[in-house]
Amino acid sequence: MKASFRYCIIFIYSFLVSACVSTTQTSTKYVTDDGRVFGTFYKIKYASNGKDVKTEYLAALAAVDTALSTFNKQSTITRVNLSPDSVLLTDKDSLFIKVYNKACEISTITNGAFDITVAPLVNAYGFGFDPNRSTPDSVIAELKNYVGWKKVSLSPSGYIKKENPNIKLDASAIAKGFGSDAVARVLRQNGINDFMVEVGGEVVCSGVNDKGKVWSIGINKPIEDSTMQHTNEIQRVVQLDGKALATSGNYLQYYYKNGTKYAHTIDPCSGKPVNHTLLSSSIIADDCMTADALATACMVIGVDSALSLIESLPNVEGYFIYAGNNGEYLEKHTNGFKFKQ
Repeated sequence: MKASFRYCIIFIYSFLVSACVSTTQTSTKYVTDDGRVFGTFYKIKYASNGKDVKTEYLAALAAVDTALSTFNKQSTITRVNLSPDSVLLTDKDSLFIKVYNKACEISTITNGAFDITVAPLVNAYGFGFDPNRSTPDSVIAELKNYVGWKKVSLSPSGYIKKENPNIKLDASAIAKGFGSDAVARVLRQNGINDFMVEVGGEVVCSGVNDKGKVWSIGINKPIEDSTMQHTNEIQRVVQLDGKALATSGNYLQYYYKNGTKYAHTIDPCSGKPVNHTLLSSSIIADDCMTADALATACMVIGVDSALSLIESLPNVEGYFIYAGNNGEYLEKHTNGFKFKQ
């Protein structure tokens, strides 16, 4: 999906690394594959059962791109964005519909902190398609007329309708997780249950690694570094089996303009970049699409509200790193977010 995903995903990639620690080797051959997709990187490692599944999971990733890439002129989301009012969706658009419905679900439970219509505001601050847009209050006030997930609706007959032709959807805060889920689904359908899938830092793990141990995934320290050259210091390690992990943060994707620091996370309600102490949020959920969207929402609402939100949700855990008064790293997490000792 190229650059449309970069503003909120490139910094995530260095957050999560596979850390396999054991001296017990399995007899099963593990296959490792990595490459580029959606403007970022993917890494897949799985226990081979003799099947050649690469073609199949790459096709699954391509299908996600065809559904959700704003840089693909033939994608479903591009058709919706270019439409002045409504578009009839068909069975060919099923992936887009699935992600759209999940986005609406997350928007509901986060009171709009997650919002796939936030693209005009993201672009205005220079994290999207047009980095030269100015951001005076008058511009932001105008753009807020085109932001709001309730301004888009999907009818039972399959029509997706926008209240204003200037409304644009951007699924970049949920599509990487959906891509990881898509690959995991292909592996499971082919009888492969021991794997680690990462797309742009969003991870799904199942079973054990090539050492015969549960997959260990590192969460990096939130070191502020827009050059992304010093981002490999691990803060915590978690073990994942049958779960997904997504991390979001502001400290690698930001810029200064006229002495003001602009973080890449935009609050859809205020129309402005967030300004609070939360540096990163890591969410564990049953599926990576949910974890991805919730991690973004948590970055909007701040550490205390994020902790309360995640504690209220079943089968979801959260870990948050935030800045103390003296710039030190502080942590909060739900009771179920267990760290590897």
